[in-house]
Amino acid sequence: MRPCSHPLALIISLNVAEQLFHTIWLTRINLLRCISVAKKVTPGIQDCLHWCQPSVPDTWNEILYAHCSEHNTMKGGLYGLRRKQISLILISLFCTSIVLWEWERSPFLIKFIPPQNHVLRPSLEVLMGTPGVSSMSSETDVLVKNDTSNSFLEGEITTHEDIKKIDTVAPIGSSTANTPQNNNTETKPKASLIMQKGCNLAKGKWIKDSRRPLYSGFGCKRWLSEMWACRLTQRKDFSYEKLRWQPNNCKMPEFEASSFLRRMRGKTIAFVGDSLGRQQFQSLMCMATGSKDSPGVIDVGKKYGLIKARGTIRPAGWAYRFKATNTTILFYWSTSLCEVEPLNITNPATHWALHLDRPPSFLTRYIHRFDVLVLNTGHHWNRGKFNTNRWVMHVGGVPNTNRKLINIGNAKNFKIYSIIKWLDSELPKHPRLKAFFRTISPRHFFNGDWNSGGSCDNTVSLVEGKEITQDESSDTIVSGAVNGTKVNMLDITAISQLRDEGHLSRFTIKVTPGVQDCLHWCQPGVPDTWNEILYAQL
Repeated sequence: MRPCSHPLALIISLNVAEQLFHTIWLTRINLLRCISVAKKVTPGIQDCLHWCQPSVPDTWNEILYAHCSEHNTMKGGLYGLRRKQISLILISLFCTSIVLWEWERSPFLIKFIPPQNHVLRPSLEVLMGTPGVSSMSSETDVLVKNDTSNSFLEGEITTHEDIKKIDTVAPIGSSTANTPQNNNTETKPKASLIMQKGCNLAKGKWIKDSRRPLYSGFGCKRWLSEMWACRLTQRKDFSYEKLRWQPNNCKMPEFEASSFLRRMRGKTIAFVGDSLGRQQFQSLMCMATGSKDSPGVIDVGKKYGLIKARGTIRPAGWAYRFKATNTTILFYWSTSLCEVEPLNITNPATHWALHLDRPPSFLTRYIHRFDVLVLNTGHHWNRGKFNTNRWVMHVGGVPNTNRKLINIGNAKNFKIYSIIKWLDSELPKHPRLKAFFRTISPRHFFNGDWNSGGSCDNTVSLVEGKEITQDESSDTIVSGAVNGTKVNMLDITAISQLRDEGHLSRFTIKVTPGVQDCLHWCQPGVPDTWNEILYAQL
C-alpha cells in the first residue's frame, strides 16, 4: 500500500485541515466580536469570556501543532506528507478564503455570529447573593435594576424562577426569554424591576403627583360607564385624581400604555367578579388606550360567549382585543364566583342553585386561554342579594345542610377558600397563567348603610391618614386562603381604606334623595392604583 493512500495519513491530513479552518474561522468571529464590542460600549458590562488577539488562542494552536508533529513523526513530520495530502490542505485553505471573501461581500452571513445576549453570565442568585424563590409571595418583593440594554422592558418585573438571563426578562407566558418586541422603539435607559425580599407593595403612602390622572374622565367614553365618570357629574373638587401610591422600600414602575401592551403581546387578561371588578376592568381599558376610542381595538366578546341575551339589560361581560399587539382584556360578571344554575329551567321565577364548591362554568371553559386572571368577590354576600337573586346554597350538588354555612359570611369565606384551592390545582395544567385574588374593596358609609341614610360626604383627601405601616393584609380571609398556594394576592384593602373621598358619594348621574354610593369609586381614581399594583406584580 502506498503511503499517500494509508488511512492514518489521510486522517491526519483531514485533522490538520479542519484545525486550520477552525482557527481562521474562530479568529474571524472573535475579531468581529472585538470590533462590535469596541464600537458599542455598554456601561457596566465587560466581556471576561473572550480573548484579545494575538494572545492565548495562539498558544492553543502551538499545542495543537505539537500533537500533530508527534503523529507525523513516523512519516517524516508534517513536511513529509505526500502531494495528495498537501493538496487536500491547500484546497481546504482555498475554500476557507472563498468563504471569508464571501463574508465580506454578503452581510447575510453576519447572522451566524452568536448574539451578545447568548454570552454566558452569572445567575441572579450569584449576583445578588440570595436564593431564588419558586413562586410569587403574597407580599410582593421587588428590586429596582437599571438596564440600559433592554429599554423595552420598562418597569419589567418577574419572579426569580422566570429569569433565564440577568439582562432579559420574558413577558408572561412567553416561550422564550430573550425575544424582545420592538426593541428599538425606546432609546433612553429605563428602570426594570425584579422580585426581591424587602418590598411590600401594599405598605407605603399616598403622595401628590401632578402627572395624575393617567387618563381623561371626559375622554374615556367608550370604556368607562357614565355612572362612574365623576367628571360628568356635579362634583367640583377633583384633587382625588392627583394622588399616587408609593410603596416603601421599592419603586413601582410607571404605567405606560405602549410598554404595557408590548409586554402583554399575544396575551389575555381576564377579570372575573362583581361591579368592583368591572371598575378595575374599565380602568385598565382606559389606561391602555389613553382614553381614546381607537379602531385598533375590536370587540371580541362573541369568542367568549359574552353577548347580550334576550330580555337582559347587559351582556355577561365584555372582551376587547388590541389588534396591534393581539392583547385581549376581558371582564366576566360573576358576583359570587359560584356556578349558578336554575332549579326549574321552565319556570321564569325559579330559584337558582348557588354551588359554593364549584367555580363559574366560564372559568372552567376558558381558563386555558388566559395568561392573567384576577378574581374578586365580597359585596354581594348578604341576605338582601340572596333574596333578590333567589339563590339557594348548594354543596356537593345538593342543597346545603351544614349549619355553619347558613351564615352568609361563613358561606362567603368557604367560597373564597374553595375557589382558590381549585385555581391552585389548575395552575400546573396552565403554566403560563398568573392568577390573582384581589382583596375586598372597602366601603365608607358613615351614620348608616346604603339604604338607611349612610353617607360619605368628605371631599378632602387623606383625612384618615396617608400611610400604611402594617405588614399583614387587612383582608385576613383572602390572605389566609392564598397562603401556601401559587395564587397571588392583589392586596388593595388597606390602601383604599384611606381614600374615602374617592367614592361617588352623592355625585351620581341619577340622584336618589337620601342615597349615596360609598362603595363604588370615581374614575379616574383608586381602581387605577389597583391596576398599577397588578402591573408591578406582573
